[in-house]
Amino acid sequence: MKKRSLSSLGLVLAKVDYGEADRIFFILTQDYGKLPFIAKGVRRTKSRKRGSLELFNLVRFEALRGKNLDLIIEAEVVRSFDKIRKNLKKMALAYYFSEVLLKILAEGEENRKVFDLALSYFEDLERRRDLSVLRQEFLFELLSTLGFWPKSKKLENFDLVLERILEKKINSKRVGLKILS
Repeated sequence: MKKRSLSSLGLVLAKVDYGEADRIFFILTQDYGKLPFIAKGVRRTKSRKRGSLELFNLVRFEALRGKNLDLIIEAEVVRSFDKIRKNLKKMALAYYFSEVLLKILAEGEENRKVFDLALSYFEDLERRRDLSVLRQEFLFELLSTLGFWPKSKKLENFDLVLERILEKKINSKRVGLKILS
């Protein structure tokens, strides 16, 4: 039987407006893997959770299990990655990281190594300037960690390998490559 509530650290990867005042968030959690959550009333100006649940924030949250979606009841920012938000190229790469993670990870499969990897690359993104190298390092590490590519073998065409694994194209790749070039 599932626990009635859950709490964890999580990296906010995506958000989708739902209804008049609600929003669905896709969060890569430290303890439960990638999960969708609903935050009721978060789009209202007086919502306490509004500032915490922003893209690319590292948050500590509590949620209640629901029939379809788990409901976020509390969220607090642990780290906001402000330096990423101030640079267009870094924002593009952050969106790329998020999109890759959303598409390659199955829902609810806990993987602490992937969480730690994603968090470390968001931290690197704040301070590094060589973004095209960072992008390739991220893909290599992620594919190796998930078992799609051996660590000992050099990876030449990152995008082709990723598209073969996902069986679809990454939407933000074109934008990311243009900005990073």
